Amino acid sequence: MTENTNPQDARRALNLEDIGAKAGVSRSTVSRVINNDPNVSDATRIKVMRVIDAMGYVPNLAARALVTRRTQVVGVVIPQRLTTIFNEPYYFPALLHGISTVFNARDYSMMLWVEEDNHDPQRFYDRIVRNRLIDGLIVASISQKSLFVTKMAEVDMPLVLTERPPEALAHHSYVTIDNLVAAQRAVTHLIRLGRRKIGHITGDMTNPDANERLEGYRAALQDAGFASDPGLIVEGNFSRQSGYHGAKVLLARGVDAVFAANDQAALGVLDALHESKRRVPEDVAVVGFDDLPAASTSTPSLTSVRQPVEDRGSRAAQLLLDTIEGVERDVRHVLLPTELVIRQSCGAHLSLGTSRGRLTLVSAGE
Repeated sequence: MTENTNPQDARRALNLEDIGAKAGVSRSTVSRVINNDPNVSDATRIKVMRVIDAMGYVPNLAARALVTRRTQVVGVVIPQRLTTIFNEPYYFPALLHGISTVFNARDYSMMLWVEEDNHDPQRFYDRIVRNRLIDGLIVASISQKSLFVTKMAEVDMPLVLTERPPEALAHHSYVTIDNLVAAQRAVTHLIRLGRRKIGHITGDMTNPDANERLEGYRAALQDAGFASDPGLIVEGNFSRQSGYHGAKVLLARGVDAVFAANDQAALGVLDALHESKRRVPEDVAVVGFDDLPAASTSTPSLTSVRQPVEDRGSRAAQLLLDTIEGVERDVRHVLLPTELVIRQSCGAHLSLGTSRGRLTLVSAGE
């Protein structure tokens, strides 16, 4: 008989009994270590993993899936057009980086789906949920017009959302921010600086974040005793173009400040104001939302609500994996903190008598 000297074949020949004999533990203990069973001591886990590394053992993933009934694959669905995702240079990359970092650290793979308008919602749902390729699902940037999202109420697998879901999905966990309070604080800041005719360019109104930020805008005006003028609210879609066109409309209506639903739209507002020869913030103050890297380098630098986008993704991933692995058994609704980062575009430095005012107001309030 010819001896097999191929190292890859040798690795495939190893089994759990071999690992257990070398480590001085049972086959079942080796299995629990490989499957991340929490009921294994750290000392035993380290001892077994050292043997696995030394012997070059590679688990049979198919057999492992049969035992654990898990695939170690997790899905992420973004029910938005590809153009929407690629036109946003920071939010989605940061969110996905936060998600994938946690998945990688815990040895899970990620499958990403993007919903296009021509997708049949039933087929899309079947491909993702009913084929049993994944152990759980994160749904990011939900759109209430998405038929896929409405079908999420039927899902019987671990599911976490990165926005506050509609009522039908309230039994699922989610990780988000308090958009209403954050927007209210931003508009209140403008009011305290003496602005009296504040316009708002909304985000995509099928998105919960956009609706909550509009509520915050209205709440701030109401608290200050101002009537909310529908003519000062322009519907946008979170894009720079919608900010530009919205600002043109609001300038014609005589605003002295604009609160944009995100920084991309706020940058579009600055484009329109520069083109119209309006001074920022002397003539019109501007506040955005997200605190993108571009906020600090725009001209003038942009006052913005900072939200922890990457943390939003990582916390959602942690919550999903904890649910899959049985560590978390309750439905969790997590609100992450925000802060208002004050730069030049709101005009706070004018009242302070400085040319470069920057003050950070934490979520505890002004």
